[in-house]
Formats: sequence, structure tokens, C-alpha cells
Amino acid sequence: MFVDKAAITVRAGKGGNGAVSFHREKYISAGGPDGGDGGRGGNILVSVDTNMSTLMDFRYKRKYAAGNGADGASKNKKGKDGKDLVIRVPDGTVIRDKESGMVIMDMSGVDEFRLARGGSGGWGNMHFATPTRQAPRFAKGGLKGDELEIELELKLLADVGLVGYPNVGKSTLLSVVSKAHPKIADYHFTTLFPNLGMVYMGEGNSFVMADIPGIIEGASEGAGLGYDFLRHIDRCRLIIHVVDISGHEGRDPVADFETINKELRMYSPELAKRIQIVAANKCDIAQDDELIERFKSCVEGYGYELFMISAAANTGIRELISAAFTHLSKLPPSIRFEADYVPKPRMPGRPEELVIERFDDVWTIEGTWIERLMQNVNFDDYESRMYFDRVIRNAGVYKRLEDMGIEDGDTISIYNMEFEYEE
Repeated sequence: MFVDKAAITVRAGKGGNGAVSFHREKYISAGGPDGGDGGRGGNILVSVDTNMSTLMDFRYKRKYAAGNGADGASKNKKGKDGKDLVIRVPDGTVIRDKESGMVIMDMSGVDEFRLARGGSGGWGNMHFATPTRQAPRFAKGGLKGDELEIELELKLLADVGLVGYPNVGKSTLLSVVSKAHPKIADYHFTTLFPNLGMVYMGEGNSFVMADIPGIIEGASEGAGLGYDFLRHIDRCRLIIHVVDISGHEGRDPVADFETINKELRMYSPELAKRIQIVAANKCDIAQDDELIERFKSCVEGYGYELFMISAAANTGIRELISAAFTHLSKLPPSIRFEADYVPKPRMPGRPEELVIERFDDVWTIEGTWIERLMQNVNFDDYESRMYFDRVIRNAGVYKRLEDMGIEDGDTISIYNMEFEYEE
């Protein structure tokens, strides 16, 4: 199955907590704090795997998490860093932020990219010793790693894209000019996924051609298969527009030609400006000379080159491929999508963002700022508790509670801790 779009959640590892420990050794009294730092959380890395051709691996597994850092230990021992997680994707995959749709990274031509950074490890209590605080009984907790909801979108890396209505001979043309073996049959939507083929021109010269299936009227709005696969033309430097000139299905090649170009313009105005070569296929069974002349006039009106070919009979193919190669030698490399995503700052929040709610005589306080503050407090230590009380008072939390009507003896619940309020 060809899968070219997937949505996943990635979470980098949390940093390990700093340790609270004191040096203990025979004949040495008051050895001082020796709690080590926590380890760094593991990163989420994205790596290109040239052996992958679809995003099938992400069809069922949607959540990816790196390893957490280990906590610090006594004797100034630093915790072990969390293990990085490497996510492998095909070349040409574009990573987008799911919420905004902005590009985080285009993986074409990139070996490896750090998508999510692991959290820093917390400091052990050895960092907090001062001349007046010689036995600190608190340490810092580790920081959380980045967490992102992303979309992976595969855009094939092809130099030439074959576009046109179903059953006009695109797959046959690809099979003739390359060693690709796409499914070929005389019915619409035979091709259900893009096929790639390498076209060799001799003397070390070659280019990649892609058969893009399912473009019909309304494809840019989701009709047929076209909307799913129009994205694969985005990187193509040259477009070969294949049209059935025979008219044996009762179709008008001029109308088909106009319709496909309209869909390309609606999908992407930039795409519609790409160099285009028109291949009038099945000319060996065409019988309406007036229809052929009308089609030629239409193509010439656009200023496009026209080649009369028969993919099945292998006529006119050499001239078409030579013209395509000549154009490619003058065109710039395939486009890369520039990153425009701005990551959210890794901030612990602000006191003003705290959510305070009342349930009878119980007041709950929630928010990133206070959650982070509690990770750095040892509530078994008096000095650490006084530090916590001083910080939330200076931040105006008590003032907010008093303005909301808190009374003496009410309970303040902050995550898994409860306090009794005293005026």
C-alpha cells in the first residue's frame, strides 16, 4: 500500500531530577551536599532512509517517545542521559506542524534533523550550597522535553511528472522509457499510486520520471484520486502533459487538456507556471484529422511544445524524451520547501496564566508555572517550604485568592499537595 501522508505525535525525553544527598564517610563530619545532576532527556531525531518509499510505517504507530534521563545520585554522580529516538522517513518527506500547517523541515537532501529536544536534567543540591546555606535539602527537577503533533507529507523527488486524465497512456509511456513496471490495463484508475522510473540517456546522464495518477476535473477540490497525488508534482522541474488524441473513448482532447491545466492552476499557481511539454498519445489510431488540427492550435496558443507519439507502438518517444532532457539541463534543481515554523518558546509559563477554581471550601490551582515551581521544592524541608511560600506570595497568587474570596481555614489544592490557608 502506498501511504504518502501521516500524522504522529513525538515526545522528547524528560530530564532526570537532581539528587538531594550529603557526603558520608568515616572520620569526616558534615561532608556537605554531594547530590548529582539529572541526565538529559533523549532527543527525537528524523533520518532519511533511502530504502523507504512510502510512509506505511506510520499507518498504525502514531506515538513516538524518546528515553527519559536518569536521576542524579550521591557522590556527585550525574544521571545517565536518555536514549535518543531516530525516526526514519523516505527522502522527500516534508515535516509540518499539525496545528498551523507550517513547514518544520524538508527532508530532501538532509541526512538527519533534530525534531524535538530532550529536557535538561535538574541540578543536584551540591549546586545550592552557600556560606549561609551549607546543607540545602532541595534540588531541581528535570525539564520536560519538547512534544509536537506533526504531519509527515511525502512529495516524490522526480525531475519529470506525467500528468493527464486516467487511461491516456502515462503508465505505458513510463514503462517504455524506463525499467519501471507499473500496472497497465484498459480501464480508468488502473494506477492507484505514483510510479517512479529512471530514464537513462547514455554517458552517465539520466533523470527520474513519475507517473502521477488520478487527475480529473475537480481534483484540486478533492475529486477522484488527484487531490491525494497532486502534491507529488510539486517538486517536478518539468511536466509532460499526456493527452489521448485518438478520441476512441468519445472524449475531446482539447477539453481534457484545458481541464487538467485548470486543475494545476487551482492547486498551485506556481505549478502551472512550470515548463510543460505536451505529448499527444495514441496518434497511431487517431482518425479525426480536424480534431488533431484543433488540438494542435490549442497547444500552440499556450506556447507549449507538442509531440505526436504512440507509447504502445513506441513512436515519437525518442524525440519527446530528448526534448525533456534538453529542458532539464537548463532548469534549476528541484525545489526545497523552506521552513517557516517558529517553535514555541520553552518557558515555564507565567503566574498570571494560573487557573484558580473554587469547589466549596477547596481552591485548586493549576498551571505550568506552579507545576514547574513544585518540582524544585522539597516539602519535607522547612527552608524549602518557606522558599515556596515566598515565591507564590511575591507572584501575587495569595492576592488573587483573597480577591476571589478565600477564607481562613480553606484548603488550597495544588496537584498532589494540599495546604490550609491562614490569614
